[in-house]
Amino acid sequence: MKKTELKYSDAVKRLNEIVEEIEGQEVDIDTLADKLKEAKKILKQCKDKLYEVDKSIQKVLSDDDKKETE
Repeated sequence: MKKTELKYSDAVKRLNEIVEEIEGQEVDIDTLADKLKEAKKILKQCKDKLYEVDKSIQKVLSDDDKKETE
């Protein structure tokens, strides 16, 4: 089972927090690596969600086009 995923808006918020944490202070290399790994996972989740939404929207639009031509 997948690890609990954040809502898209929460994921974006967390990414912004990570950026602020990295930019706002000197970060040791281990912490930086951990933050970058977390950010990479969140970015993949966001990308996957956007892909799913786009696919869903395209299906709806395609179905609407089919109905209009009938």
